[in-house]
Amino acid sequence: MHLVNQIKLLILRILYPFKTYSMKLLRTNVLYIAITALITLQIPIAIAGNSPDAGTLLHFVNKPAAEEAAAPVLSAEERLLQTADSIYDTLHLLHAGLEEEAFELAYKGYYKLKELGQISKTDVLTIADFSQPSSAKRLFVLDMEAGKILFQTLVAHGRNSGLIYAKEFSNKPESNKSSLGFYRTLQSYYGDKGYAMRLEGLEKGINDKAYQRAIVFHGSDYVTSSFLNSNGYLGRSLGCPAVPMNQTKPIINTIKDGSLLFIYHPTAQYKSKSTILNS
Repeated sequence: MHLVNQIKLLILRILYPFKTYSMKLLRTNVLYIAITALITLQIPIAIAGNSPDAGTLLHFVNKPAAEEAAAPVLSAEERLLQTADSIYDTLHLLHAGLEEEAFELAYKGYYKLKELGQISKTDVLTIADFSQPSSAKRLFVLDMEAGKILFQTLVAHGRNSGLIYAKEFSNKPESNKSSLGFYRTLQSYYGDKGYAMRLEGLEKGINDKAYQRAIVFHGSDYVTSSFLNSNGYLGRSLGCPAVPMNQTKPIINTIKDGSLLFIYHPTAQYKSKSTILNS
């Protein structure tokens, strides 16, 4: 009502100087009536402009209809997967050869472990996609801040996990098999395998014996295109993710000291057992 009174006062101030008889006639003729009606019609529109919903569809529909038209509310899990899919597309990971599920699960674990403060180096995420044959460049090091692939290269699996494809996995010492799941990268060192990096398995019953088993990230001369061309398959490790010698140092220096490594395979047993994925 305050706004209406202000508009009325403004009209009176405009009309007040016109005191001649001819102008009085104008006030009563059809044109005056039309002008007054037009101004009067603007009052509810002006009032509506002060509404919190002004300029939105909610101002023109009733509440039940607005609620029906609203987009469905996504759960936290759905929003997480939506973000993962967006990053996957932005980094063109399908074209690079990384399985979409491999990235979705890796990102899910990355996000949760980051929120829990269990990884201190959050700018990079490393994924070994063991759904692919060893002949594929199936190790991906991703820059999660700049949104780009830093490295894509060959990576070996354990000798008892399979020949061309990794099919069997174990957490047991002396199994010579790869272990799936999430790992935290630790410090680098020089050992009998040259420049290497220790790993800490973060999943109980799945890979938590990695340190005890001396599962480390290292380079090897059997992880090369020439070995692959000569034998028809890549060389295999005792369970370690081994990479080409000439890329060992730059990769380790990029991911060491607290980043996340995820070794993926689409086995249902792992996905159902992982507490990180199901928490």
